[in-house]
Amino acid sequence: MKLSVNVNKIALLRNSRGHDAPNVLSFAQRIVSYGAHGITIHPRADRRHITPDDARAVTRHITTVETNFEGDLREEFLDLTLELRPTQCTLVPVTPGELTSHRGWDVVKWRFVLQPVVKRLKEEGIRTSLFVEADPAVVPVVAEMGADRIEIYTGPYAEAFDRGDHRAELDKIVATVRAAAAAGVGINAGHDLTVENLAPLVSEAPQIQEVSIGHHLVVRALEVGMKQSVLDYLAAVEGRAAQAR
Repeated sequence: MKLSVNVNKIALLRNSRGHDAPNVLSFAQRIVSYGAHGITIHPRADRRHITPDDARAVTRHITTVETNFEGDLREEFLDLTLELRPTQCTLVPVTPGELTSHRGWDVVKWRFVLQPVVKRLKEEGIRTSLFVEADPAVVPVVAEMGADRIEIYTGPYAEAFDRGDHRAELDKIVATVRAAAAAGVGINAGHDLTVENLAPLVSEAPQIQEVSIGHHLVVRALEVGMKQSVLDYLAAVEGRAAQAR
């Protein structure tokens, strides 16, 4: 399981002051130097955090690890993705005014809209991933569309973990992971993952290839520093105990 660090929160903090501190590229480079396997960004239409200029800087200067763009079906986003050609593009449904992504695609409803976009991205050599709910039924539809991977939305699992009753949500994820693996579809996961709630995923769904983590990694960094936070998450995705602090 690989760790792709989402640096949206770095950009959000920078934008709150209207200048270039903290610098998104500088932090992305540091995060890579600490051992992260990739960098994820989500250039939203309102530019509340990541901007097109950030996307250009990241893809031009982060070249030793994978880059992952998250975004919806806006032409502006797709044009930017095709211009910069990140390693992976994760298509995510967006609701105007939302604070963060909060649902996966209804792939049956959207398949004929998503399919040509997936085809267009793949023709340019960009790995494609679709943000979906934990539901094995989505896998055959995604496979038929030709997407390379799914990213399982782990928000409900994280909420259930905090309540102490996550078994049912974990079972949904495990079933979806097994269905995807059997269909030859790659598997990512993300949303509200923490050092603590990663452990059951690592143990019971080892086929997950990549997790994208931003908010909670930055929250942990406020307590222990960015380097230690990245190291702790690397330990978690590798099934190791976090280093003593």
